[in-house]
Amino acid sequence: MEIILITTAVITVIGILVGAGLVLTGKKFHVEVDEREIAVREALPGNNCGACGYAGCDAMAAAIAKGEAPAGGCPVGGQACADQIAAIMGTSGEAVERKIAFVKCKGTCDVTKNQGNYVGVTDCRSVVLNGLSITDCSYGCLGLGSCAAVCPQDAIRIENGVASVNRKKCVGCGLCVKACPRGLIELVPEHNRVMVQCSNKDRGPLVKQVCSAGCIGCTLCTRQCEFEAITVENNLAHVNYANCTQCGKCAEKCPAKVITPPAKRPDAQNAQI
Repeated sequence: MEIILITTAVITVIGILVGAGLVLTGKKFHVEVDEREIAVREALPGNNCGACGYAGCDAMAAAIAKGEAPAGGCPVGGQACADQIAAIMGTSGEAVERKIAFVKCKGTCDVTKNQGNYVGVTDCRSVVLNGLSITDCSYGCLGLGSCAAVCPQDAIRIENGVASVNRKKCVGCGLCVKACPRGLIELVPEHNRVMVQCSNKDRGPLVKQVCSAGCIGCTLCTRQCEFEAITVENNLAHVNYANCTQCGKCAEKCPAKVITPPAKRPDAQNAQI
């Protein structure tokens, strides 16, 4: 009986010492948490996509609370999220322009030349790293769907060999941009409808050999623009979305019809333009 009492006493003393140690350690290493950070975190959508440039929503909330990131820094949350966070931070609301993913390729199966029936791993990055190519165009969409696989909103589908974005579903998280090994996807302002559906930097004759819908770098589009919103660099047309007025003159004159016209409404399930 005496041994039991002694053992119990020793265990009790050890428990008290350990508990006291934990309390002291907790007080010494306690980190004050800004209540605004918690509120901001709750206001964020929770996608943890990294589109804001931070590791996730927790890191983004901490940055906003410290004043290191703007209230509208989350591209997924949009204007409503920005206004809510601005109210939490006690700052004025800021305009947030929604962005949509856009695939810079028009090389569907009927306008490109396939090198054969591809059978193998269905991952675009693996194919590129192994030096493989599915079509003669080394710049175009591989159509294997790596971008669609990472999309949390099911906003990307492969249609006729090319990735296509559903603008209604897209939240502009940018995960597809990171997933494309050929850099064919970019985030563009939602209001902008004038975009170049090509990424081929070869000269016109070479482009036509591999894709009848590719940009030939003829510069006819640049001659039509009065606002210097479209330029041709490395044989490929580029749109400056900040300068573009959506007049559509460049699209009208494009002989390859590779520039999307502003009047075309992309609200269909399988349309990106």
